[in-house]
Amino acid sequence: MKNRRKFLQLSGVLGAGLLTGIATACTSPKISQKYIDRNFIASNKFKRYPKLEISLDRIVKETVGLRPFRKKGFRVEKEELGSKTIIHNYGHGGSGWSLSWGTAKLAVDLAQTSGEKSFAVLGSGIVGITTARTLQEHGFQATIYTKALPPLVTSSKATGTWSPASRLIEAQYLTPDFEERWRKTAMYSFRTYQNLLGFNDIVTWIDNYIVREKFNPEPEPLDTDGGKYARLRIAGILPERQVLEQKDHPFHVDKVVKQTTLVFNIPSYINKHLNDFLAFGGRVVIKEFKSLEDIDALQEKCIVNCTGLGSMTLFNDNEMLPIAGQLSFLIPQPDFNYRISTDNGYAIPRKDGIILGGNALEGSWTETPDRAQTEKVVQALTDVMHRIRA
Repeated sequence: MKNRRKFLQLSGVLGAGLLTGIATACTSPKISQKYIDRNFIASNKFKRYPKLEISLDRIVKETVGLRPFRKKGFRVEKEELGSKTIIHNYGHGGSGWSLSWGTAKLAVDLAQTSGEKSFAVLGSGIVGITTARTLQEHGFQATIYTKALPPLVTSSKATGTWSPASRLIEAQYLTPDFEERWRKTAMYSFRTYQNLLGFNDIVTWIDNYIVREKFNPEPEPLDTDGGKYARLRIAGILPERQVLEQKDHPFHVDKVVKQTTLVFNIPSYINKHLNDFLAFGGRVVIKEFKSLEDIDALQEKCIVNCTGLGSMTLFNDNEMLPIAGQLSFLIPQPDFNYRISTDNGYAIPRKDGIILGGNALEGSWTETPDRAQTEKVVQALTDVMHRIRA
């Protein structure tokens, strides 16, 4: 009896509390229907932004990747060379990851016109792998010939973010035909990436916060180029950019631009598609091509060339040049869940570490990391983290 009385008393207290809560909820001002940032709570107070744990002693790896830039944009076209049919698919600049599925589709459409059923693919970067997989998806046999495998390829030294127009074509060479071709290619790739969401986070969405001392509602890329490269955009496929006022973000500047975008977790992404290629009967042959005679010696009659910068010498393409970009890898930090871009560098969370970058050296063949560049990016991001509001 005593326990029953205590229970009823407690129930009355809890009931009153619940009723009070319901009444309060009913009389509270309506929450704005505006999209609420995942890093904030509805009351518009800051939820903890995980601070990036950044210092030089946490850098575990530095790499330099050479972007295969082509002045006139990517090359996807057919060429008859002696007894062989060559389908070219290279020259993507800083857009290889973003455009790979789209240009692979263009290349395979051309390859089908050869009438062959078995194809050679030169190169095991992201363009070569997606081309080989696309050939398989169309019912063809494919063999990848490559002098190196991931992670010892340029594609493994990329940031891995959605950037379909990054250093893609010089503005003076942009034509309406190329722009339309680029648009279709980018859209095909984008749709393909949406179908890869959920596969062990090989493709994920992420919020990018652009923090600059001088506010610019439409910020240019970090590695400015003075307008040399064409600015290409597709409206509507990414969430709209948002300008956050000081009360809406914890950074030390008055306004911040937020853009949600895609990130590719490169090691697991490449591993999945390379394994899929092998599982569906593909072959990988380690072989370096130094001349057209080496290509002519292949048993396949139709070859898809995805050699990137290798096409400079192999196919005498004088429109090609390297653009070196250095990356530094911080120890992974699982709670760091957003990208941050500053005037002197950026940080991108991936499964293999926090990727730091932000430079581009046109015409540089140097693949040796420069410690001063790493220090510059680390200092820029350290300054932001030291001044972030709790």
